[in-house]
Amino acid sequence: MIRLHVTSSLSVGGAVAPTLDQSRYLTQVMRLKAGDDLLVFNGRDGEWRASIAEVLKKGVILRAEEQVRPQTYGPDLELIVTVVKKARVETIVEKAAELGARRVRLVLTKRTNADRIRLDRLDAIAEEAAEQTGRMDVPAVDDPVKLDALLDSWQADRRLMFCDETGGAPAIAALGAAGAGPWSILIGPEGGFSPEERERLRALPFTTAVSLGPRILRADTAAIAAMTLWQAAVGDWER
Repeated sequence: MIRLHVTSSLSVGGAVAPTLDQSRYLTQVMRLKAGDDLLVFNGRDGEWRASIAEVLKKGVILRAEEQVRPQTYGPDLELIVTVVKKARVETIVEKAAELGARRVRLVLTKRTNADRIRLDRLDAIAEEAAEQTGRMDVPAVDDPVKLDALLDSWQADRRLMFCDETGGAPAIAALGAAGAGPWSILIGPEGGFSPEERERLRALPFTTAVSLGPRILRADTAAIAAMTLWQAAVGDWER
């Protein structure tokens, strides 16, 4: 069944107004008509079966019929990735949503060399991935900030999985020893972190430095590998 992320509150009989693009998708691409059903979610009120109540000249109106799943959230996992080329950032955001990240944070390092970022495009990619994977929320995508500023404002109770291309502990064992809880995964730029950045990251008390294997990985491949290892070690894949 078609599944849409909406911003409206959801309750029995409540009207739901999709965006114009979503309305066009429902009526012009999927050829739905009045009375047809679909699934909607907003990240707050669970997942609902809705029906098309009215087809207008511009847009459609949906009616929420019944809740089919209560609201749930995945583990508290953030992916922090250095801004890289546009196509790779888009892949990273899509896969982060598919693999259960709650948030994607973009950072700038001393060796960052990347295209301009369009957050609206990344938000749309995250939303589409959430719709397709069945998750009940859409990961936020943050504006890029400098790595030093990010670390200066770090929450002390959040662990950091530092994927260090120069080497670290085997990821599965190191993550298992550190335990569950709020986590962030940090992926570096093409060319790696500077010696000063690496030294600071390794000295932080909340950091777990890990290796992603014997090969140097591109940022998008590293992000996918790291999230997979994290989910297998301390995430929700065993639920």
